[in-house]
Amino acid sequence: MCDQTFLVNVFGSCDKCFKQRALRPVFKKSQQLSYCSTCTEIMATEGLHENETLASLKSEAESLKGKLEEERAKLHDVELHQVAERVEALGQFVMKTRRTLKGHGNKVLCMDWCKDKRRIVSSSQDGKVIVWDSFTTNKEHAVTMPCTWVMACAYAPSGCAIACGGLDNKCSVYPLTFDKNENMAAKKKSVAMHTNYLSACSFTNSDMQILTASGDGTCALWDVESGQLLQSFHGHGADVLCLDLAPSETGNTFVSGGCDKKAMVWDMRSGQCVQAFETHESDINSVRYYPSGDAFASGSDDATCRLYDLRADREVAIYSKESIIFGASSVDFSLSGRLLFAGYNDYTINVWDVLKGSRVSILFGHENRVSTLRVSPDGTAFCSGSWDHTLRVWA
Repeated sequence: MCDQTFLVNVFGSCDKCFKQRALRPVFKKSQQLSYCSTCTEIMATEGLHENETLASLKSEAESLKGKLEEERAKLHDVELHQVAERVEALGQFVMKTRRTLKGHGNKVLCMDWCKDKRRIVSSSQDGKVIVWDSFTTNKEHAVTMPCTWVMACAYAPSGCAIACGGLDNKCSVYPLTFDKNENMAAKKKSVAMHTNYLSACSFTNSDMQILTASGDGTCALWDVESGQLLQSFHGHGADVLCLDLAPSETGNTFVSGGCDKKAMVWDMRSGQCVQAFETHESDINSVRYYPSGDAFASGSDDATCRLYDLRADREVAIYSKESIIFGASSVDFSLSGRLLFAGYNDYTINVWDVLKGSRVSILFGHENRVSTLRVSPDGTAFCSGSWDHTLRVWA
């Protein structure tokens, strides 16, 4: 995701032995506690039966995982590109940079479209969050965060608020008004609090709830008004880097990806992981649902993008070429789902034919790695953000 690693050690009193030590977050029945490493190991072995060890349970888990893979393999009867052979190939299409948004003083890390298909919010390493008019390239709002590396930002569905966060470990919500003289920072509301950096955030289908992902290895659902934790999601073994909400109006699931190379699908009501996929060979930087909600794509530092079918419960396509050796930082689908746009660390954007698995175009323009990419709500354009300090709108 980035070329710097942030390690946060919290020192204090252990909730179990009360000694002053380096602490790590532990969850018991959804309650967060702070334990030292010794107490964490003791807790892990407390529920073991006679003759059981952590090693024996790990080996049992691995054998069960192997059996699951065997069952999945039995259903693997044909490849997606073979089924798509009869589908007509895509003709040549031309996409160009139509607008360049300049104003950030450092790497652009995240961006999101407003539902009005016109406004864009972006966040940067310079600590600034900017709201743009993508038609005129004017800046409509700007907020200076109390920290640098603002890794996450999102537009509320109503278009009346934005959320953002990063190395401050928080997710803050700012209401947007037309009064140019109003101090936005004064109306800031701190909604979410993690024990490590905030890597991604997304409003649900209303302005009242927000999903967050963090370097502490968890995702969480929060009530915006009260700042109360509604549900926490534990299962990743390392930093969670990305998430995406299922597209349906009643969508109660979301997908997350992280440094443990896993993509996990979660039920927001129960807090349980309902599906998990572990075929990438490195960190998963981006996940995005297919427009129908029946599949999702992922982009990884292993220089591949992959498509997972939720109904078939398996990976159905890999988008890669031997000449592509740099990681994919961000992915998104066209409105029809036929194209997959992927931003890479070699400064390019590759456009893939989802059905045939072939690359149909390469877009050049950015002068540093592409860090974020989103297709507009009406599908007529997409916007990319880069470490070259700019955003570009392509159509």
